[in-house]
Formats: sequence, C-alpha cells, structure tokens
Amino acid sequence: MTPLVLPGVYAPQDDTRLLAGALCDEPLPRGAAVLDVGTGSGALALEAARLGMRVTAVDVSRRAVWSARVNAWRSGLRLRIRRGNLFEPVRGQSFDLIVANPPYVPAPDGPRAARGAARAWDAGGDGRLLLDRICREAPGLLRPGGILLIVHSALSDPEQTLACLRAAGLKASVTRRHRIGFGPVLRERQGWLRARGLLSAEDTSEELVVVRAELPV
Repeated sequence: MTPLVLPGVYAPQDDTRLLAGALCDEPLPRGAAVLDVGTGSGALALEAARLGMRVTAVDVSRRAVWSARVNAWRSGLRLRIRRGNLFEPVRGQSFDLIVANPPYVPAPDGPRAARGAARAWDAGGDGRLLLDRICREAPGLLRPGGILLIVHSALSDPEQTLACLRAAGLKASVTRRHRIGFGPVLRERQGWLRARGLLSAEDTSEELVVVRAELPV
C-alpha cells in the first residue's frame, strides 16, 4: 500500500528502506517496546508494528503526525503517535529499540533551524544538528540490552556518531552501507559541499550508513 504523505512530510526513500532492513534483522520478541523518533509518514513505525512490536511514534510536525495516523488506520495497525520535539513526549519511558531517521544533510544556513519542507532534511552546517542530540539523549531511554538504530549520510560524519555513542557506554558500529546517486537537494548543494571539503570533485553519489548501538545488560 502506497503511504499517504502530506506536503512537507518526508516520503519514504532509500534511507528509510535501509533502516527498515536493519530493523527487521533485530531478533526482538513480539511485544517489544519500540520508539520511532521523527516518524514522518510512519513507515518505520508501521514496519515494527507488522513485526508484532508495541510502537510509539513521535514527530514535531503536525502534518507528519496526521500522515502517520492515517497510514496506521489504512494499514489496520496500532500505533501510539505523539507530537513533540524528539524525546520530549516520551520522557520517563524506556524502550527495547529506538529507530531514528533524522534530518542529516549539511546546510549552508549553519545552525539555524530549517523551515518548511526543509525541516525534513536540513541539519545545520555539519549535518549533526539533531544527530548529536539523539546520540546524547537516546541512551537514557534504552532498557538494558536495548538497541538504537540510526541512519544518516556519510557526509554527516559517522565516526562522530560512533564516538558519541561509545562515550555514553554503548557498543556501536556501522552495520549497513548503501551508495545512492545525488537527489535534488545534494545536486543543488554540491558546489558548496565541495568547497567545504565534504565532497571531492569526483563524487557523484553519497553513502548512507546505519549505525547500531547496544546498551550493555
């Protein structure tokens, strides 16, 4: 079933599919508690629900929340959907698995918060505006043995993601990689990215990575 995606909501793309594959590989029992932070249209939350997990989905966008609710209804799957900024709606709760596909594209406007549809991809000058927050805050919401799965571009420094998560006491590694051609945003921005040293003159594609981090028991 093709999901409903309202204007301004991030539509499922290669990064969504890469993260969904990593999610399906996790041997969690039915009924495990899952959090999809930055759910967008709800694609990852619905994938977890199909696997029999109890899923909470969060997004700051009203349109994303409505898209996820409609897609859950159309799929006949149950999601607990909340609107809010990253982990604010689930403070004090804990999860067996957290999945995140946050905005991660470096943006010339620097640390200013993106507006409109660009909120779904722009993430400050280094692409880490939300990644660093997730790395800092997500470990506190994981149960012992819990898993965090994050997808982002190699342009936004996977080594920094690994370092942040390891500093928080998690075992972290890159478990999936996938190279894709430039989409419209990177095509428009490639001159600036090359000037920043984030792309070479030969680069015509970007690498996506999934970082898996586990909180020791």
